[in-house]
Amino acid sequence: MGIAIKRVYEAPAEGDGYRVLIDRLWPRGLKKEAVAMDVWAKALAPSTELRKWFGHDPALWDEFRQRYAAELADSADVWQALARRSAREPVTLLYGARDEEHNDAVALQALMGQWLRRHKPR
Repeated sequence: MGIAIKRVYEAPAEGDGYRVLIDRLWPRGLKKEAVAMDVWAKALAPSTELRKWFGHDPALWDEFRQRYAAELADSADVWQALARRSAREPVTLLYGARDEEHNDAVALQALMGQWLRRHKPR
């Protein structure tokens, strides 16, 4: 299985599996009923302060990832459950950012992958 990432604006695909929106703010221009998702996990979104500080500036990417990982410590039970789920079925993290390389979903996907390599899912 695995953990995929996809912009929330992209059409859902059969292989997406369990779809999780991880943004704190609702994506612009989309109606809630138009988004195919299983859960909106606001607890996995970066804090407003961190999001504003980062501003999708690639020069701040490494530090953003470190700060975001520190914030996610408070939600470890949530993202670790998703990581374990990804061992059984596909999980797709949905995000709204235009930058496809420097966003919370990319950072969370990497964190979850590292955690899975260190822990055997039950």
